[in-house]
Amino acid sequence: MSLLADYNLPFAAALVLMVLIALLQAFGLGHVFGDVDVDADVDVDGDIELGVFDGLLSFLGVGRVPFMVWLASFLLLFAASGVGIQALANSLLGAPLDRWLAAVLAAVAGLPAAGGLVRPLAAILPSDETSAVGLDSLVGRRARVVTGRAAAGYPARAQVTDRHGRAHYVMVEPHEAGSEMLEGDELLLVRRESETFYGVALQERRLGPL
Repeated sequence: MSLLADYNLPFAAALVLMVLIALLQAFGLGHVFGDVDVDADVDVDGDIELGVFDGLLSFLGVGRVPFMVWLASFLLLFAASGVGIQALANSLLGAPLDRWLAAVLAAVAGLPAAGGLVRPLAAILPSDETSAVGLDSLVGRRARVVTGRAAAGYPARAQVTDRHGRAHYVMVEPHEAGSEMLEGDELLLVRRESETFYGVALQERRLGPL
């Protein structure tokens, strides 16, 4: 059986894509595919649905390693499973399966296998590789004003720590128009508009009469 045969086309394409990803990573061009945050900050109605979703992602290994590493692992296992399925079908049935049926079966086998493969990888790779977060994930976290005075229309620089313990510096304004926040004040980030966050001071300050 040949990898380049028509019935193995999905698996050959998966290997080509995996090699392309590896080359891009090797030359530091992994950002071509964009940054993907897969830490499942998803608004779902109900704790049961969220738990099932998180459990599925954890089972598949998504979020344990950088997404491009997970994708490359899945593509490799998908291709290996597909070629094996076609070889087995040819041996037992005398002919390979339809390529798309084989692709579905290979995906079903490859997804949980990828989850098993990335678990030991997660223990080897540096932990900061998986710590990328989206700006919206900072909403709802505590921050501290580090530079300037924040008032309506006059943002100040604040430091906020994400769920991985990494510090980010953002521009903040008070959520309430009549409030102000000074250096050292702690606040809760409650919303974001473009690059500006709005917060509620944990010790409220009110502006005097204008």
